[in-house]
Amino acid sequence: MAHQLPLLINGEFVASQTDQWIAVTNPATQQTLCEAPAATAEEMEQAIAAGKAAFQTWKEVPVSERARLMLRYQALLKEHHDEIAEILSQETGKTFEDAKGDVWRGIEVAEQAANIASLMMGETVENVARSIDTHSWTQPLGVCAGITPFNFPAMIPLWMFPLAIAAGNTFVLKPSEQDPMTPNRLAELFQEAGAAPGLLQVVHGGKEQVDTLLRHPDIKAVSFVGSVPVGQHVYRTATDNMKRAQCFAGAKNHMVIMPDANKEQVVSSLVGSSCGAAGQRCMAISVAVFVGDSKAWIDELASQFAQIRPGAWNDPEAAYGPQISPAAKQRVLSMIEQGKKEGATCLLDGSDCTVEGLPDGNWVGPTLFTDVTTDMAIYREEIFGPVLCCVCVDSLEEALELVNSSPYGNGTSIFTANGAAARKYQHQVEVGQVGINVPIPVPLPFFSFTGWKGSFYGDQHAYGKQGVRFYTETKTVTSRWFDSDIPVAAGPNMSINLK
Repeated sequence: MAHQLPLLINGEFVASQTDQWIAVTNPATQQTLCEAPAATAEEMEQAIAAGKAAFQTWKEVPVSERARLMLRYQALLKEHHDEIAEILSQETGKTFEDAKGDVWRGIEVAEQAANIASLMMGETVENVARSIDTHSWTQPLGVCAGITPFNFPAMIPLWMFPLAIAAGNTFVLKPSEQDPMTPNRLAELFQEAGAAPGLLQVVHGGKEQVDTLLRHPDIKAVSFVGSVPVGQHVYRTATDNMKRAQCFAGAKNHMVIMPDANKEQVVSSLVGSSCGAAGQRCMAISVAVFVGDSKAWIDELASQFAQIRPGAWNDPEAAYGPQISPAAKQRVLSMIEQGKKEGATCLLDGSDCTVEGLPDGNWVGPTLFTDVTTDMAIYREEIFGPVLCCVCVDSLEEALELVNSSPYGNGTSIFTANGAAARKYQHQVEVGQVGINVPIPVPLPFFSFTGWKGSFYGDQHAYGKQGVRFYTETKTVTSRWFDSDIPVAAGPNMSINLK
């Protein structure tokens, strides 16, 4: 029998009493790694109640002590960095180097959470009126929840619960049922760092468990990362139940290539940003927009695409790993086939990819399309695979119009040697995260992860100052004190008031 993952409730890892178990498989072999429980209604209630009870004492803990918990936690994450990355590689199929990057970006957010005191500072104005002062405080909300996707099982949970808990909240995490081993290990280390019982709960399951979090009156805020339809469901349901919500959804990220760009950097960046992590990341470049004469570089791009291949997590020559599931692989293959039927030219087709020694893996080879038009499904829809679409335009203005017409606005980049072109692009493009000669412009956690348009539903973005604002409420105090209230010492145990 496969190992059965426990739930984390009120500081203890407990065996679920469910009769519904979800197989967690290695996507390179289909081997069952463990089984995750679909938490029962009673277990969900216990987890939320534990968070609610813990909040009453945790919110009173001095901010410096909360920061020290995060310092201990980030030290443990660094100590176990490679171990976490290996677990992550096994259940996602990511190459070891890619998995280490996943873990490290999460550690950076935990480090930012250790800076919580300065992030929660309020504002003060003296004498807003005669002898009247006003100041603001930043206070936690209560029990917060996080619903995280399969593609970054370390980084995205670490986007959420360290910052929320450092700000004085408690947290219920519902990670993806496709790779829950990594989040469980993160939770074990959080307990080892000295977290009080009830600060973090980890529950497993699917839609039923998610809907419980979205509807429960004791959950005050919900963070989500995932697909567009699920993101819309989470946002609507959470807000209909009067909760604060931030939902990061789909993307269709464009890279604009100007003729004066560095060709070698362009080609290398396109290969890595479109095929890295098997294309399974919301910041992947999936459309290359060649401006003017830069379209002559497409043949060289195809040549570079043909030189990379997927493989096992511990294969140092592999550029990326498998799709997360057979269903995910089939969807990518159907999108490739649809692109051909709609008239795009498939310069490189990865549909029949195999990896020696791993015949059952969810492999898709690097795939490159040209002659792509905006009405084609491969242009309009997020493929989430190692597939790049090439579009040619005549000018930067046309490129901007193309990008701004997309319903998504997660990330984009421009490669150019011209500062004026770069500034025009970054100023006019309607996308939240912009790279200048940087293919995947994911910000470090002292800035916020900032999707626009159909890539994000909500008001405050992830981590950085906006992340703290999302997990807190502002209280403004206006005060006045009268001279007659000033005590004057008159002896060791006595005082008198000035009259």
